[in-house]
Amino acid sequence: MADIYLKQIFTYPLKSAAGIAFKNSAVSDRGLQYDRWWMLIDKHNRFLSARKFHRMVLIRCQISKNLLVLSAPGMNELRIPLAGSSGPKIAVQIWKDECMASSCGEEAQDWFSNFLGTSARMVFMPPESRRLLDARYTDGQKRVGFADGYPFLLISEASLSDLNTRLNRPLEMARFRPNLIVGGARPYEEDEWKSVRIGEIIFQLVKPCSRCVITTIDPNTAQVGKEPLRTLARYRSRGGKVLFGQNLVHLAEGGLSVGMPVEILDR
Repeated sequence: MADIYLKQIFTYPLKSAAGIAFKNSAVSDRGLQYDRWWMLIDKHNRFLSARKFHRMVLIRCQISKNLLVLSAPGMNELRIPLAGSSGPKIAVQIWKDECMASSCGEEAQDWFSNFLGTSARMVFMPPESRRLLDARYTDGQKRVGFADGYPFLLISEASLSDLNTRLNRPLEMARFRPNLIVGGARPYEEDEWKSVRIGEIIFQLVKPCSRCVITTIDPNTAQVGKEPLRTLARYRSRGGKVLFGQNLVHLAEGGLSVGMPVEILDR
């Protein structure tokens, strides 16, 4: 196995819900297969996030045959076709972006509204929808799904291990919601990288990830604390932001598999 390698792959089908670990994943122009293909919106068509609705982290996702299967405490399973929705197209807002999405119907709306205690509709991003990446960090033509801003987030397991030595209680990687976890690197070595190759795909590391309150939400209980932001702020602050992990864009489509070497092309 390579000195630095891809240790885990995580996809988050529903924005702000729990992730799924995969040993292999296809990579399209928008990122990992299924990653942030769905999200929840309010009555004004604006996205809902665990930043405000902490219970969203308790929603679990599974891929079963041709279905996205969702579960949550006290709720029956909700099954959504992976092929998307034939519901009406609506313009939805995510941060400052607006893009087209398809409604997933009344059953999903009732399910999420009941669980979260607020009006919540589920929408799907169809293949033809175009939400472009920030032109300041890309060529302005690359797409992304419903992720906050970038198709990939990478963190090394050594960085989390170092953080955990500074905490009274160690935290799991799920707090940080990475897509790609690498092994064999030094703590925070990913901060030095400009481009890497994993398998046949070249990635550019375009921006450190500034962390928000979601990292303070326990993914198993939805309880909110002060860590890890309090500790990270002591040694990982820059320009008033707390940084942990790196945002990536990919230059080709293809596939990723756990165990693939991570080749550092530029630092």
